[in-house]
Amino acid sequence: MSERWAGRLPSLRTQRPLLVLLDLLAVVAAAAPVVGTVRIGAVPVGAAAAAVLLTCSSADLYRPRLVLSVLEDLPRLLLAAVLGTLALVAAAPRIGVTGDPTWPVVPAFAAGLALLLLVVRTAAYTTIHALRRRGLAGHPVIIVGGEPVGSALAATLLDQPQLGLRPVGIVERGASARRLPVPLLGGIDRLEQAMTDLGVHDVVFAFPAPPDAETVAVVRRCVEQDRQVFVVPRFHELMGATGTRGTEVVQGVTLMRLRRWGHRPLARWGKRALDVALASVGLVLTAPLIAACALASRIETGPGVVFRQTRVGTGGQPFTLYKLRSLKPDDEAESATRWSIDGDERVGPVGRFLRRTSLDELPQLVNVLKGDMSLVGPRPERPHFVDVFSRSESRYADRHRVPTGLTGLAQVHRLRGDTSIAERTRVDNFYIENWSLWSDVKILCRTLPVLVRAPRGEVGAVRLGPAAPGEPRGRRR
Repeated sequence: MSERWAGRLPSLRTQRPLLVLLDLLAVVAAAAPVVGTVRIGAVPVGAAAAAVLLTCSSADLYRPRLVLSVLEDLPRLLLAAVLGTLALVAAAPRIGVTGDPTWPVVPAFAAGLALLLLVVRTAAYTTIHALRRRGLAGHPVIIVGGEPVGSALAATLLDQPQLGLRPVGIVERGASARRLPVPLLGGIDRLEQAMTDLGVHDVVFAFPAPPDAETVAVVRRCVEQDRQVFVVPRFHELMGATGTRGTEVVQGVTLMRLRRWGHRPLARWGKRALDVALASVGLVLTAPLIAACALASRIETGPGVVFRQTRVGTGGQPFTLYKLRSLKPDDEAESATRWSIDGDERVGPVGRFLRRTSLDELPQLVNVLKGDMSLVGPRPERPHFVDVFSRSESRYADRHRVPTGLTGLAQVHRLRGDTSIAERTRVDNFYIENWSLWSDVKILCRTLPVLVRAPRGEVGAVRLGPAAPGEPRGRRR
């Protein structure tokens, strides 16, 4: 068939729904004789189906894979059949009761379910392998790295098209004229353009030595562009021997699939919905407390209790952040460039209380509702310090890839107070690159206990490494 159909039939990303559907059909087919014999309803069959799907999912049988083998999957499929049978019996207690003449349906269902799961898996894997061999499924891929690992991997993928990755070229640092099994496309600087020109979505990074900073940056960009990225880890021979979850062994070479970029449109909408819902509830519940704090601040510092300050948000765009005022600055320059007012004698008892308890941050719930910020994300900084830290700290500006937050991973790791800017930068970027909606929920749950345990100014209890001499350190503003 025409090359234009390549990848449109069952491929790496479409394996999951196909296998789920086939497993459901296997459960229904195995349950049909039971329903006819015992006259049970849909609930026990649904319980058996749920048990099979959950078992297969937890056993990693729905993960998109290169190597498909029923023999490798056999123990896990048999476990799914056993647990599915137990779920059926639990949901229909009259089946299998001692003395019940219908008890033989239980082992019959278990045997039938196990057989059908093996049959549908065998049929699915055989079909996918056949489609891959004919070039009708799978993906073209570019391999980054030549001798010895990249070249060997390219040769293996060419020799075994049933794996679903078809190498179309190699990109190598210091591109040379060595003999390679596929065309040499140039150096690492040519990778992204080559992927666009050739219509390639998948890439394997197979450097035998630690990658340099340029390569790491390219890997990150590929992940952020939602490419399918595989890496050959160091000591891959040992990793392959251990059968680590999330890795596959292709003829002695271990491939690890990197996690997909979490910040896809649907996930971002979910994050925004969570922000709006929780910020709305938070404002309603804390309105009396905000009013009381504002009144106390008004009595101590005079008019203008809501303090407005320019901060840098998503994409480096400035926005106006709201806080309850704990000190009236002498002028705008002091507000924009003074790092911290902790220890300032002008701060009164109310101001110290607001800052120690973080109650001065509550008006930022309005920023969250406006869309200037999120509930969870890297803390926003003032333009002056963004310029300073962007020059002194590697990847500081990368923090602005996502909305800034009222709290964040750095804060729950107590990286507030007199802690390293470099540490905060590393933790913030780790949060961004491993983000999920559940991670936001966990950070929100951990925020209040951290605030209660760690008074403002306390050195972080969790440190990712000592600060270098002269490294910027900061106090929470």
